[in-house]
Amino acid sequence: MRKVWLGVSVGLGVSLSFVALLVVGTYMVAADLTGGGGGSVGLAKGSVPASYEPLIQRYGNTCPAINPALLAAQLYQESGWNAKAQSPANAKGIAQFIPATWASHGVDGNKDGVKDIWDPQDAIPSAAAYDCSLAKYVKDVPGNPTHNMLASYNAGAYAVIKHGGVPPYRETQNYVKTITTLAKSFEAPVQRVRPSQQSAGAIYFAQKQLGKPYLWGGNGTPDQGGRFDCSGLTKAAYKSVGIELPRVANDQWNAGPHPKRNELLPGDLVFFAYNLSDPRSIHHVGIYVGGGYMINAPYTGAVIRFDKIDTPDYIGATRVTQDGAKALPKAKSA
Repeated sequence: MRKVWLGVSVGLGVSLSFVALLVVGTYMVAADLTGGGGGSVGLAKGSVPASYEPLIQRYGNTCPAINPALLAAQLYQESGWNAKAQSPANAKGIAQFIPATWASHGVDGNKDGVKDIWDPQDAIPSAAAYDCSLAKYVKDVPGNPTHNMLASYNAGAYAVIKHGGVPPYRETQNYVKTITTLAKSFEAPVQRVRPSQQSAGAIYFAQKQLGKPYLWGGNGTPDQGGRFDCSGLTKAAYKSVGIELPRVANDQWNAGPHPKRNELLPGDLVFFAYNLSDPRSIHHVGIYVGGGYMINAPYTGAVIRFDKIDTPDYIGATRVTQDGAKALPKAKSA
């Protein structure tokens, strides 16, 4: 439960002025954050389930064409961290190997004498090994080695060799862009994360909802009286600026890179989890407005309001990007 610090009786005009001051003040303080993008030196804290982090960190450095963030993006895209996932095409496990590919590329990662397609301790090393095998096949092809490897994964190494790089297939080009974009949501940035271009509009939408009663499952539709729950509010706020987020809070977590606490800017989504080592346990999301506060729809019986973000269940933040949102797995469930 989140403690109300502004009474419901506070006038909306005062509330909006408060938001304006926070936003302007935070942007002034953060003016030096605008220079620089970011590479990665591993995984952002809390970006993958803790039980898989050592495996991804270790095997994500198997060869130069991959890195831990890229491997994490592939696994998330394939299965959403579900080790028991099975597709209609009979792809199995966390890495979604089909049996024929597993037979030739599966490895016994945990050295127990069994190559188990369902065991992440085998499947994650196998995914990395398969990526690196593909990268080796196309190592003499011009262009970006990682892009060529991903294109080989999607279209086959022969197609990459034939076309001298990523082939001109829409599906393959989209796959390369999707995985490389999604990887940014798992990276531990080495530089400040670039500010969002749509954040001001998202905040503007959210502040207009202040004072509305919370509604579990609320999407703000007329039949719901324009009410929201936490992720319904954040989804609607970013939809108002042309960015389509998933409906569930823990799916919104991967819609962009993760700025550190001291790098937060207005418009960042801030998340709260039961287990700070597992983003699948995220249970709440709000929109950061600056000064350590967010706009959020807290819980049944409360209204959309300002709350502090520095609570024991704060797991981190996401700076939403258009490409990051588009890269999220469309079929992924809550």
